[in-house]
Amino acid sequence: MLSVFLVDDHEVVRRGVRELLENEDDISVIGEAGTQAEALALIPEANPDVVLLDVRLPDGDGIEICREVRSSTPDIACLMLTSFADDEALLGAVIAGASGYVLKQIRGNDLVASVRRAANGESLLDPLMVAKARARLGRNVEDERLRPLSPQERRILDLISEGMTNREIAETMFLAEKTVRNYVSNLLLKMGVKHRTEAAVFAVRVAERQRKSFSGPE
Repeated sequence: MLSVFLVDDHEVVRRGVRELLENEDDISVIGEAGTQAEALALIPEANPDVVLLDVRLPDGDGIEICREVRSSTPDIACLMLTSFADDEALLGAVIAGASGYVLKQIRGNDLVASVRRAANGESLLDPLMVAKARARLGRNVEDERLRPLSPQERRILDLISEGMTNREIAETMFLAEKTVRNYVSNLLLKMGVKHRTEAAVFAVRVAERQRKSFSGPE
């Protein structure tokens, strides 16, 4: 049985999606939440196969939930569900490790198929978008908010931007996971941001500005 956890601040949406999914013999909705705080408290205990996440929530966003879930439990797939086609949110979803990013206008059968594909470990993201995002994130860019970072912190920011969890960063850099967490906390403080996703998206924006400054107007 494929287990799903729903996160959306509208009860009517959660009810409709639950009914849609539970019409399938092999899918069970094992929990739901309407806020970021509630989701982060309930998802680890529920341990679903897939978390279906609204991007916009009253106290935060689904992308941050995705990042937290993927960092602590990489086996859980996250599928973003939103009403708006937002390039920045899509990029954030790529960075956070989401399996896909679908609009709420999607047909019911297609949503069910997307949940199954995410549970099977497939990526529903456009490969060109993923490649473009990662190319941007790899650029060496100097910016006022990045200058305070040490070379080690810059390296960790690059790895965060590639969608790596703290555990994966620790393995790549031969550091203790606790040491990586301390580095992440310090670089967020130096950059003046609250979340690692925000730091990574900022780095992408700086890289894009730098690219344009070198290439000139198209």
